[in-house]
Amino acid sequence: MTPLQHRRTPMRGRDSDEPHRVSTPLELLFDLTFVLAYGSAANELAQLLASGHFAAGIGGFAFANLAVSWAWINFSWFASAYDTDDWLFRLTTMVQMVGVLILALGLPVMFESLDRGVVDNRVMVVGYGIMRVPMIAQWARAARHDPERRRNSQIRIASTILSQVCWCVLILVRHHIGLMLVLATIPATIELGAPIIAERRYGETPWHAHHIAERFGLVVIIALGEGLVGTMATLGAIVGPDGPGWSLDVALVGLAGTAMTFGMWWVYFVIPSAPVLAAHRDRSLGWGYGHMALFAATVAVGAGLHVAAFTIGRHGTLSVPVTLLCTALPLALYVGSMFILYRRLTRSSSAADGWMLLATGVVLAAAIWLAWIGASLAWSLAVLALAPWVSVVGYEVFAEKIMRSATSGAD
Repeated sequence: MTPLQHRRTPMRGRDSDEPHRVSTPLELLFDLTFVLAYGSAANELAQLLASGHFAAGIGGFAFANLAVSWAWINFSWFASAYDTDDWLFRLTTMVQMVGVLILALGLPVMFESLDRGVVDNRVMVVGYGIMRVPMIAQWARAARHDPERRRNSQIRIASTILSQVCWCVLILVRHHIGLMLVLATIPATIELGAPIIAERRYGETPWHAHHIAERFGLVVIIALGEGLVGTMATLGAIVGPDGPGWSLDVALVGLAGTAMTFGMWWVYFVIPSAPVLAAHRDRSLGWGYGHMALFAATVAVGAGLHVAAFTIGRHGTLSVPVTLLCTALPLALYVGSMFILYRRLTRSSSAADGWMLLATGVVLAAAIWLAWIGASLAWSLAVLALAPWVSVVGYEVFAEKIMRSATSGAD
C-alpha cells in the first residue's frame, strides 16, 4: 500500500542551513490572502484621507497594519523553522487563511467606526482569533516534538492565549475609544514582546536565513502592488468620463507612479539581507520588527496615489499640496525605514549614506514646494517619484564599497 504523500510528520525543526530553501506553494497561496487584507486597508485609508478625516484614517491604518503584518510575520517565521508540509500543517494553514479573509472583511467596519469616534473591531477580533488559534496548535506540536526548544514554544503558546483573551475583553470597551486604545497596548506588548523573550532566553528556533529573507521580500513586492493599483486609479481619474482626458498629465502620472514603485523595489533589494542574516542571526529580531513600519509605509504610498486619483477626479476635498503629502509622507517613512533597516542589519555606515539621505530629503521638499507654489499634481508627483532613485543611483555608483562594508561579516 502506497503511504500518503503528506502523512503526518514529527515537527522537530528544519535544518537552518538547508540548501536551496525557497518559499513553498502553500506559503505563496497563504500570501494571496494578505494581498486582499492590505488592499482593503489601503482603500479605506485613501477614502478617509481624501475626505480630510486624517485621524481616523491614519489611526485605523496603523491598527490594521499591526494585526495584518504581525499575523503574517508569526506564520512565516514559524513556517521557516517548522514547516513539515504534512496534511495537518496544510489544514491549519487553510484555517489561518480563513481568518485573514474575515479580518479583511472587518476592516471597513473598523475604519468607519473610528470616523464616528468609537472602535468596532468585533469582526477583526474574530478573524484575528481564527488566525491565531491554529498557531497555538502548531506551537503545541513543536513543543511536543522538539524538546530542546520546548520552553520557547510554551512561551509562544501562553502569550498567544493571553493576548487573544485581552483582545476579546477589549471589545467590551469599544465605545470608549481613548480607554480602548490605552488598554490595547497591553495585548500588543504581549504579542510583540513574547518572541523576543522566547528567542533570547529559551533557545532560538531553527529558521532559515535565506528563506526568511525571501519571504519578507515577497511581501514587500505584494505591498508595492498597491502603488501600481494607485497609479492605475490616478490614470483612470484623468482619462475617465469625469476627468480632463488624455494629455501630458497621463504620461507624467503613469511614469511617476511606476517609477516611484520601481525605485522603491530597487532600493529594498539592494540590501543583502540573506547573507547577513545567515552570518548574524542575532540581528534578525530588529530586522523583522522593522519591516512592520516598512510594510505600512509601502502600502500607504499606494493609498496616497489613490488619494491623488480622488483629487484629480474631483471626488476629494483636499488641495494639491495636501494631496501630495498623502504620498510624500509615507514615501519619506519608507526611505527612512530602509536606511534604519540597513544600519541595523549590517552595522555599517558611510558618508555616502548621509549624503543620499540628505539628497532624498531635498527631492521630497522640492516636490512639496512645487505643489505649494501652484504646480499641477502630475508634475509634483513626477518630481516626488525621483526620491527613491537618489538611493538607487547612490548605491549603484558606490555599490562595491557599500556591499563590501555591508557583507564584511557575512562571508
